[in-house]
Amino acid sequence: MHAPTNIQLVGQELAIVWDDGTESYFSFERLRAASPSAETAGERDIFGRQYGGHGPKKFDGVQVTGWTLVGNYALRLEFSDGHNTGLYAYDYLRKLANEP
Repeated sequence: MHAPTNIQLVGQELAIVWDDGTESYFSFERLRAASPSAETAGERDIFGRQYGGHGPKKFDGVQVTGWTLVGNYALRLEFSDGHNTGLYAYDYLRKLANEP
């Protein structure tokens, strides 16, 4: 697992430099829509029933207002709409960076 060595807000993007030198750039709207939180992504019970995740999928104009490192594995992003419950694991962010 790679970890960030530098995280910055650049314009309307979150920029991450990883420990292998790779750079990733994420628009704020994309990060908000891809939040792995139960509120945004939903969660399933042991019977496979989906709860949550039925809210908006577009977040025009949302901003990243801050972040917190969580252990050695994730970021907790804070958004201008008040959302701050998704933990973005480093592996998840690397995967997200490689998706079109």
